[in-house]
Amino acid sequence: MNILNDENLTIAKVSALIRKRQLSPVELTKAFLERIARLQPTLNAFITVTPDLALKQARQAEKEIQRGRYRGALHGIPVSIKDLFYTAGIRTTAGSKILRNFVPAENATVVDRMREAGTILLGKTNLHEFAFGATNVNPHYGPVHNPWDLTRISGGSSGGSAVAVSAGLCLASLGTDTGGSIRLPAAACGIVGLKPTFGLVPTRGVIPLSFTLDHVGPLCRCVEDVAPVLAVIAGQDVARPSSLRPAEKGIRGLRVGVPKNYFFDRLQRKVRQQVLAAHATLERMGAKIQEVRLEGIQETADLVADIIFPEAMAFHWKWINKRPGDYGEDLRTRMLSRMTQTAVTYLQALQKRRQYAESFKKVMESVDVMAVPTIAIVAPRLDEQEVKIGRTTEIVRLALLRLTFPGNLSGLPAISLPCGFSSDRLPIGLQLIGRPFDEATLLRVALAYEQSTPWHKMFPPEENMLGGP
Repeated sequence: MNILNDENLTIAKVSALIRKRQLSPVELTKAFLERIARLQPTLNAFITVTPDLALKQARQAEKEIQRGRYRGALHGIPVSIKDLFYTAGIRTTAGSKILRNFVPAENATVVDRMREAGTILLGKTNLHEFAFGATNVNPHYGPVHNPWDLTRISGGSSGGSAVAVSAGLCLASLGTDTGGSIRLPAAACGIVGLKPTFGLVPTRGVIPLSFTLDHVGPLCRCVEDVAPVLAVIAGQDVARPSSLRPAEKGIRGLRVGVPKNYFFDRLQRKVRQQVLAAHATLERMGAKIQEVRLEGIQETADLVADIIFPEAMAFHWKWINKRPGDYGEDLRTRMLSRMTQTAVTYLQALQKRRQYAESFKKVMESVDVMAVPTIAIVAPRLDEQEVKIGRTTEIVRLALLRLTFPGNLSGLPAISLPCGFSSDRLPIGLQLIGRPFDEATLLRVALAYEQSTPWHKMFPPEENMLGGP
């Protein structure tokens, strides 16, 4: 059988077949590698594909499973990893010219954990240069194309990971999220992306953007698949798949917060409609919708910028001074423009961030989750610099990121999952924000909503992905 023809291809389904020895990890890996070879030329989701390594790992997994040494739900599962994570013996470019030939001697902690769980590495995915952007238009390795419409952005910076999952080039991928870089591309590509609570998943061996705001998390085809990946990379059983059973627990009586301010201020009409429809769905399922108000949230974008830039410059200082021409114009211009930022501005931003996080957490004490849009707009065209929202025009980067920034500043867990489509068949994302280290409740609500709607079963048709951009 060609299991990749199954539109409902998930880790849960595949792992059950592998465990029963009804599906060969080797044949599965070969099928994914063939699909990558067919679709990579148009999607550009990968920077490095690792066919020899993948087949070696697949053969090892198959032998172990045949001998009764089954490691768990991820054993024999083909995955990809954003090219920001150290991988021993495999180049790690960070989507940059500067690190084009950098080959680490060790793995990132989460890469080791995924390997110990028995996953198969298909390759390293494309990203916005040094993870410092929201479009995944990369000047060195080319843009990543949205599989729903090749003329549209994938979202970034984990755009290659999101496209690889959405297009069926792997069953899961690891990404990073500093200002929205997991949730944003997940929403743009119609899949699920989780930014866990800050500190839950280790970032050792991940090329940094901002050590105060960096998170590592999974991108998957459905909410149920997020749980086993999260359990592995967090190093603890934070949300067992068996705990995610809406039919048993339901969400009746759970409190869903809807902010009165900020998140619904400037949205494209279809985005607003679909998110409000999601609220209605949750309410029909028994959740209690209640309004909340977030203080100081208007400062979000400024605070993120005042923290990210000096922390990024600490890492890039030598290169930006000695090799500025090796950066893409977009990143070089933005970094050079912030080189005179004072330490006082940075330290004041850190202080305000702590106050902001405490205020946000206090609001979350009155609700179980918050339900808001992931992005204010649908995926814009690759060449768009500005986008219209009603009668106003906004810079694309800000329109993409301003609704995900709060999750990074607060450190709270947040997940994006599909909640509908625009009239031109572009995905729209619902963002659920949870209480600190309460990923189990967050995933419970997300799964309940997902199983009550058809969106998680809808993926881009292959003919979309084969045409020229």
